[in-house]
Amino acid sequence: MRALFLFPLVSGLLAVAAPAAVAGEYQAEATGVAGGDVVTVIDADGNRYEVRLAGVDAPELDQPYGELARKRLAELVLGKAVRVEWEKVDRNGRAVGKLWVGSPDSPCQGSSCAKTLDVGHALITQGLAWHFKRYQSEQSEEDRARYGDDEVEARARRTGLWSEPDPVPPWEWREGKR
Repeated sequence: MRALFLFPLVSGLLAVAAPAAVAGEYQAEATGVAGGDVVTVIDADGNRYEVRLAGVDAPELDQPYGELARKRLAELVLGKAVRVEWEKVDRNGRAVGKLWVGSPDSPCQGSSCAKTLDVGHALITQGLAWHFKRYQSEQSEEDRARYGDDEVEARARRTGLWSEPDPVPPWEWREGKR
């Protein structure tokens, strides 16, 4: 059984099903991007889900690099076949998990291609998201190390948002808005 959540949009309401199981994996197509860390997908049965990328927190749209993070996420996933590996549902009814796509460098195109690019990790390496350490205990040891190490490397290279003199983490930015 799936729970149905209604999310307001500018032009109306969007019905989004919450995943039924406690955790899982499924294939889908990415049909929308909301900010730099939330993707809307539709599975083979036509169910629409919102997926919050696990382990990352991208800048809010009104923050420096927020729109660039959203744009890059859209380039990576929009209209493409994706694999969703999720572990939980957040308080907003979104599946929280990893989103995998075929590598842009791969000659293989289409839904049958291997999904080898971890989208959240790609955003971190490009300096477009923070490793969301508040939830790192929910990551595998390997992901925790990769995401953390690659954020440190992006900072050292002054890539993306790390080129700013003092970037404000999105969780602090949201807190300041309240």
